[in-house]
Amino acid sequence: MAALGLTAAGCGSGSGSGGGDGTVTIRYAWWGSDDRAKRINETIRLFEKKHPKIKVKTDFQPYLDFWKKFNTQASGGNPPDVFQNAIGFLRKYDEKNVLLDLRQQADAGNLRMRGFRAGLEKFGEVDGKLLGVPVGSNSMALVIDRAVFAKAGITPRPGWTWGEFNAAMTKIRDTQGRAGDSGLYGVMYLYDLHLRQHGKAFFTKDGLGFTEADLTDWWTTARAGVRSGIHADPKKVAQIKPKSAVAGELAAAEFTWDNFTIRYTSEGKSQYGLAPIPTTDGKRTGQYLGSLMLSASRRTRHPEEVARFIDFMVHDPEVAKIMGYDRGVPATTAQYEAFTPTDEVNKQIAAYEQQLVDTGVLEPITPHPAGADVAEAAFLRVAEDMAMGKRSVAEAVEQFFTEAKTALGS
Repeated sequence: MAALGLTAAGCGSGSGSGGGDGTVTIRYAWWGSDDRAKRINETIRLFEKKHPKIKVKTDFQPYLDFWKKFNTQASGGNPPDVFQNAIGFLRKYDEKNVLLDLRQQADAGNLRMRGFRAGLEKFGEVDGKLLGVPVGSNSMALVIDRAVFAKAGITPRPGWTWGEFNAAMTKIRDTQGRAGDSGLYGVMYLYDLHLRQHGKAFFTKDGLGFTEADLTDWWTTARAGVRSGIHADPKKVAQIKPKSAVAGELAAAEFTWDNFTIRYTSEGKSQYGLAPIPTTDGKRTGQYLGSLMLSASRRTRHPEEVARFIDFMVHDPEVAKIMGYDRGVPATTAQYEAFTPTDEVNKQIAAYEQQLVDTGVLEPITPHPAGADVAEAAFLRVAEDMAMGKRSVAEAVEQFFTEAKTALGS
């Protein structure tokens, strides 16, 4: 992602095509696994059956390959008509005139922006423009090895504090023969929650929302946790990748997105569950529901057909039955109610997010500034260098702020 840049698109004819019989073809691109591709292709067949005059040409890639290809297409003035998107890219591509403001299509009745869960209809709004429509939700959580926590006699509850979290990690280290958690160095979205608990944020609409002193405190605490053994040894964690530290039995817990829980079940031998985010004051977690989104190209020749396609993908109940929780918990009430998970992991994900809604801890998120994707990549890379002993905390903080300010133009 750090290499991604985009020159302003020049004039051109736009994407999409039409046939002599009134049939329209639109291009749809996304990132993900082969399994996601199979599910999405099934939903497209259903869409084309219900909308015989709209054909959909598809393309999917792994995450980094997707953005490299998208960048090339957008630079050449030929991005896909509709594509999977994320909050870190909204301002970036809006400033480069790539994204279509879908508000006009919503006002015309081609795209319904009602019936979304927990305020998700606002997630793709930037400066009054509707640049993305959520397809699913997720939130940060603490994935735990349930057996290890049970043996240690630890039951995390909503509102537990960072002090209680550290005490729990210490108890696991002392009684279970492994680190409490996988480490805090490079989990940018966890650090964002910690900042939000203190009235700050990782990003504002203009740049970084924290100081060098803030990050020094965070990374110093993380390093101390590794040295004390309550966080896993980063070098050992790196050795077992791509397997996670929890599934590899190096740690009993790991901060990640709730819908990633499925990964641990497939990788490990234990039973895994979701625990609440620790708090500073016993109340505020700083959490929000994140989401994958569908966005449209400003250059599409068929904005109405694109809007109807997005509407179908986020509202049609049959789509939810096909996709399940592949892209997170369905964003709209109609799809959420249409798919009832039967396996234990997805039941836990649904219950976890419902608990977040019921307890009222969810907050709005500020759309990331242009360049946020590059700053995030720098954070992950610099944090890993520090964790592996290649940089001191002071050197890492200085390097990150230098790269982030360049990326964000501040």
